[in-house]
Amino acid sequence: MTAPSLQPIVPLPPSAADLLTPDQVAATLGLSHRTLAAWRSSRRNPLPYVKVGSRVRYRPKDVSAWLESRTHGAAAAASNEI
Repeated sequence: MTAPSLQPIVPLPPSAADLLTPDQVAATLGLSHRTLAAWRSSRRNPLPYVKVGSRVRYRPKDVSAWLESRTHGAAAAASNEI
């Protein structure tokens, strides 16, 4: 008799290689890592992040979605037409 295979109950989290550090996100956005820390503390900008122990990490898809949500003007209208 074979043992039944176990299915995960919850989706597995992304691997550490898939996550970005605050320094990486700050460099990509042209900000300081201190600005990101202030945003997290004040909840001024809803850029989602993940806590891994005491460390903060960002999922690339969340950063991309956040950037898309902040797009204004003619560029936003053009990207919606495609």
